Amino acid sequence: MLSKEIKTEIIGKFQRKAGDVGSTEVQIALLSARIRDLQGHFSTHKKDKHSRRGLMKMVSQRKKLMGYLQKSDKLKYQQIVGELELRG
Repeated sequence: MLSKEIKTEIIGKFQRKAGDVGSTEVQIALLSARIRDLQGHFSTHKKDKHSRRGLMKMVSQRKKLMGYLQKSDKLKYQQIVGELELRG
């Protein structure tokens, strides 16, 4: 679970303008942080299938958002991929 301070920091870094909490970039960044947080959980809880299903849903949602961003704004897409170190 991400703390409020971490969420605020991520939103501040990726928002387009003040008060923006729902843009594609912010959603991708928040999903990426939650995915990284859950990956650590699975190193200790290998048999947690219910949380793994939630993880797969988050990965799928992020993939859809990345596809949308790639179609609509290639420059922002490249910037997000570089900053979040995605698509290794």
